[in-house]
Amino acid sequence: MTATFPSFCVTGTVALVTGAARGLGRSIAVALAHAGADIALGLREQSSAEDLVQEIRALGRRVLPLQLEVTRLEQIQPAVDRIMSDFGRLDILVNNAGIGPPNAAVAVTEEDFDRTLGVNLKGTFFVSQAVGKVMIAQGSGRIINLSSQAGFIALPGESVYCMTKAGIAHLTKCLAVEWAPHNILVNAVAPTFIRTPGTEKWLTDAVFAKDLLSRIPLGRVGEPMDVAGAVVFLASPAASMITGTTLMIDGGWTAR
Repeated sequence: MTATFPSFCVTGTVALVTGAARGLGRSIAVALAHAGADIALGLREQSSAEDLVQEIRALGRRVLPLQLEVTRLEQIQPAVDRIMSDFGRLDILVNNAGIGPPNAAVAVTEEDFDRTLGVNLKGTFFVSQAVGKVMIAQGSGRIINLSSQAGFIALPGESVYCMTKAGIAHLTKCLAVEWAPHNILVNAVAPTFIRTPGTEKWLTDAVFAKDLLSRIPLGRVGEPMDVAGAVVFLASPAASMITGTTLMIDGGWTAR
């Protein structure tokens, strides 16, 4: 009998990555392109990622930059429609767009609260809804949400952010069960502290960095491609029996 080995290739697929201009979103978009996918970039400012567009084209993939501020529902459906017009299909959604402004619980304002929930929860849900309709019609699809270890542990000064990331982990289960009959797999990844331009300022604080590393059994900060690799796996045929799960990418932090 001929063995059928796992495939980690996503050639021939089309992926939408939200919040793709920098940090984790950028690395995930490039990693999916490297693995074979054509890429639609969801951007707060459509002209903000020309260098990323060129990088993906250099990999031999098609790329479509889109105006997509996930809190603006009037931008979501037109972006999905444009993907279908240009590519004819949409196989992978990565809900990466998210924010996490630190603030003590007693200092959180209604504006802080609404903005964080708007991006992290409302945006994730309504982009998933619009893309889910396409995937239901196709009879297949993969959705990978960005949760966080903050959804599983308490981080002082991050109560609203932690709440949203816990919500994303549970939303992942709900959509996975509801859409399983349509062959749509819904999973999440939950990173620890990842080295990005947005987190670099914290890592230059020697006291913060020492405390951070003391909590991570592997003894290092995560890199964007650590997360991107897990996303590519979940988007690939090798993960075809995985749905409704959140994969921790935390160097062992939550295992302690």
